[in-house]
Amino acid sequence: MEPTPTVGETESQTQQVQPPEEEIKPVKLSRSPPHKVLLKHGQELEEEQEELAEHQPLEQEDLNFERFKRRPLPQRTLHQKIIDVKTYLWNAETKEFMGRSGKSWSLILLFYATLYAFLAAMFGGCLFCLMWSISPYHPTYNDRVMPPGMTMAPHLDGHDIHFNASERRSWKKYARSMDEHLKPYNDAVQDRKNMRCTQDGKYFMQDDLREDEERKACQFKRSWLGECSGMQDPHYGYSQGRPCILLRMNRILGYLPGEGKPINVTCEVKKGPPEAIGQLQFFPKSIFELKYYPYYGKTRHVNYSSPVVAVRFASVQYDTPLQIKCNLNGKNIINDSPTDRYLGSVTFSLVVGA
Repeated sequence: MEPTPTVGETESQTQQVQPPEEEIKPVKLSRSPPHKVLLKHGQELEEEQEELAEHQPLEQEDLNFERFKRRPLPQRTLHQKIIDVKTYLWNAETKEFMGRSGKSWSLILLFYATLYAFLAAMFGGCLFCLMWSISPYHPTYNDRVMPPGMTMAPHLDGHDIHFNASERRSWKKYARSMDEHLKPYNDAVQDRKNMRCTQDGKYFMQDDLREDEERKACQFKRSWLGECSGMQDPHYGYSQGRPCILLRMNRILGYLPGEGKPINVTCEVKKGPPEAIGQLQFFPKSIFELKYYPYYGKTRHVNYSSPVVAVRFASVQYDTPLQIKCNLNGKNIINDSPTDRYLGSVTFSLVVGA
């Protein structure tokens, strides 16, 4: 039997058997990054690779631009072109006319027929509404200048009257122009169409008639113009060096000139010696009488004849250039407009040779 060790021996043996204690160091556990972080880094890596690929130099094959050029079409003969045209006009295989089938042509024709029918109906409707809303007898909106203008005859190549009394060729055109302007004023025409008015100094108002009823007009006879009528002297004084001119006030629908007083006409020298104009004679008077107003428009005032004032230069000086201005004078009449020389006046040049 082996001897039982004592307590002291047991402790010494335990000390001998135990290995020396080693210093234990703390170990750090490495954790792998999350899946999302790896995915994000992977995307960034792919983007960097793409950017690098973009900056890579081009290869020789990439610089060959000839392959992108359009290749020329093969030349076709005249016979082939004719066949293509015939096929385009009528394709017997597909039953198409000019590239479209019968159904396609029917639809497109129906579309354009509907479109133009709608446009025509819309235009007709607009025109009907316009004609329905306006009156044929008087303007709905009158934007004309109320102060009237004035015109003259003869009016050939501007307002210049230059002639020699001894040369028929130089003044014949002026006499012919006077004849044309005075034809509507022939006595026989005025007796047949218009009435003789006696209410001097008053307007010839006819507002009590129906809107579509024709208005009557007062007579203005050619014979009233005396020596400027062309009845006594068919040359209107041009052959004698004493020419006549005709002055007429422009028509304005519904206008009442002068506010109850006649409009007066005067003529004066604008450029040249004032005494060279000599004596002036006015026929039948130097005024536009009120009985010829208002004017109701050509639809209702069918036979209306505008009154005329004839001016005769009885003693004008020969070979003296004159610029003459004739004015309308009365209430609400403008005859000195700097922008419109025909507003209330007319200016012309006159040179009479022997």
